[in-house]
Amino acid sequence: MTGPRPLRVLLADDHHLVRVGFRIILEVEEDIEVVGEAADGERAVGMAAALRPDVVLMDVEMPGMDGLEATRRITAAAGTAGADGSPSGPAVLILTTFDREDYLFTALQAGASGFLLKNGTPEELIHAVRIVARGDALLAPELTRKVIAAFARPGAAVTADPAAAGALDRLTPREYEVLVLMAGGATNAEIAQRLHLGETTVKTHVSRVLAKLGLRDRVQAVVYAYERGVVQPGAAAESAR
Repeated sequence: MTGPRPLRVLLADDHHLVRVGFRIILEVEEDIEVVGEAADGERAVGMAAALRPDVVLMDVEMPGMDGLEATRRITAAAGTAGADGSPSGPAVLILTTFDREDYLFTALQAGASGFLLKNGTPEELIHAVRIVARGDALLAPELTRKVIAAFARPGAAVTADPAAAGALDRLTPREYEVLVLMAGGATNAEIAQRLHLGETTVKTHVSRVLAKLGLRDRVQAVVYAYERGVVQPGAAAESAR
């Protein structure tokens, strides 16, 4: 009797030794398989389409097409989440550092599902791959605060999109509450506590929010909420407390 198929991972980094290191770390795990390696963004886009991995581990600074543009093309080709909130294509896990806020926000807008610090541990890498592969997002509270700060800066105006407003009208009052709390960086457990709900119920609400708004994951939900003016930076930071 065979078990579930392993998670398929594509590595995109222009440093060969980095890719070798990630492959060694990941393939020790029985539930993870590295299916390919790309040394630049263009190659990563092509391999993502051909190999259909569950996760693309993406460096940002690569020759030719960088990781941000590659992420945008991969997520655009994948489309939106399914009705159950599951991703329709590979999730992109960005290799990043805390001191590059410009990369952080651009990657969020491009559709990245999470961020992995380059100085992290092997255990953090494995955990991150599993998290984004199952359709969840990996956005630490520190990163959420940076997103909030970016929108709070002068000139960071939100957009008023009539079509987006129509999509918001499809949310129930409870789903709207969940969206606001997600935008504040709250976890499912924190949302459950705030709204006096079970975590399973919260997961259902999150999935419905993503499906109704045509979003891949909760990272995109954070960006969406700010860009559409659903929340203001100060209000969202308060809602997450």
